[in-house]
Amino acid sequence: MIFSILKGLPLFSPLFVNVMASSTSLNGGSLTFSSRRLLALAQQLHHYKPPPCSLDDNEEQFIEEAAGKVVSQVGFQESVTQVAQNSEKFRPKRAAVLICLFEGDAGDLRVILTKRSSRLSTHSVRKFKPKNIKGSFLPGGKAEEGDKDDGETATREAKEEIGLDPSLVNVVTVLEPFLSKHLLRVVPVIGILNDKKAFKPTPNPAEVDAVFDVPLEMFIKDENRSVEEREWMGEKYLLHFFDYEIEDKKYLIWGLTAGILIRAASVVYQRPPAFLEQSPKFKFPGVVDRNTVMR
Repeated sequence: MIFSILKGLPLFSPLFVNVMASSTSLNGGSLTFSSRRLLALAQQLHHYKPPPCSLDDNEEQFIEEAAGKVVSQVGFQESVTQVAQNSEKFRPKRAAVLICLFEGDAGDLRVILTKRSSRLSTHSVRKFKPKNIKGSFLPGGKAEEGDKDDGETATREAKEEIGLDPSLVNVVTVLEPFLSKHLLRVVPVIGILNDKKAFKPTPNPAEVDAVFDVPLEMFIKDENRSVEEREWMGEKYLLHFFDYEIEDKKYLIWGLTAGILIRAASVVYQRPPAFLEQSPKFKFPGVVDRNTVMR
């Protein structure tokens, strides 16, 4: 089996790339990739298995989340959270975000982000974000009844927000869910944009002010990064901030979005970040309702 031979090789080593380039589709199907690098990435991610979450779906109760968009700025992998022994169990409302990757002109992997419209409520953003710099987000939102899976939720929302045609995106895997500040379960969906030139961003002015892209690898490098220590229910954790500047425009990626992209970059590049993440093992409060938040 080709994957047993290649197991242990760095994703973008010359041997890995050359062998994988002998194929033009993923898993023998109709998903094709124009570059060796994207093909190798798709093959690796296709076999990624996220860790199981810690919640019992059959015994949980629903919790509502007020906003329809994934704009909460604090969140952690659901697999690192724990329910207190005497707490109520719950089923968070589900959402999905699209981590849309493509190959940049310099050969680097890049991810598409948005700057949210000032018309949207952003919960904790107003309280914590630096003045004059708006937070940046992955395209995404709540699941709707007609969505067949998280991939469809993420790509549908991306089309609504930035005009990204779902047919241009090859969904290759999902990461483990994250819990947002308002206990919204957010599922990161990784998709590959094979032809960046075919994507002509058309931001929905009601939701998005701008569309831009950043190098994925920046989220595991200890560069242009700052951190703040926070505490919730006696547990300390670190909130990461990444600064990015292009064409005299400054962007800030932090909180939930930064946490998701740190995880995505770690999975793609198969190495941990060059800094301490410090995600605590949260215990939920004894009573969980729509007003419960992490601070």
